[in-house]
Amino acid sequence: MLLRFDPFREIDRLTGQVFEQAARAVPMDAVRRQDRLVVTFDLPGADPDSIDLTVERNQLTLTAQREFHLDEGDELLVRERPAGTFTRRVFLGDNLDTERIEADYHDGVLYVSIPVADAAKPRKVSISHHEGKEAIEATSHEKA
Repeated sequence: MLLRFDPFREIDRLTGQVFEQAARAVPMDAVRRQDRLVVTFDLPGADPDSIDLTVERNQLTLTAQREFHLDEGDELLVRERPAGTFTRRVFLGDNLDTERIEADYHDGVLYVSIPVADAAKPRKVSISHHEGKEAIEATSHEKA
């Protein structure tokens, strides 16, 4: 008898797709370091020339390639490391200066540094004090 629908095969296929997407995700950390936001992306094995970092409005997009190569005569025994195109999008707040982003890639990690915009930095507000003026009394306007 020919089985046309195998629920277990379908579950395996869907589970495989979910894990494949998770394997293609680019892990990241983000920290506020003084007047900068520092975002680090793990890209082990990525070709540095394939890394593309773009900013459009408040969205930072990272794209990178990792290839898998077999030499002639190689016999593949196990393949667990994903290859292909990896993408990660990060939405940035309005308080960041996206015009002055810096990026550096070494040891398989991409470091992106984004300064906080001057307008968003904490600043001291001066308080004026007028001596010698009469105190203003608060009055109540209650209806009798």
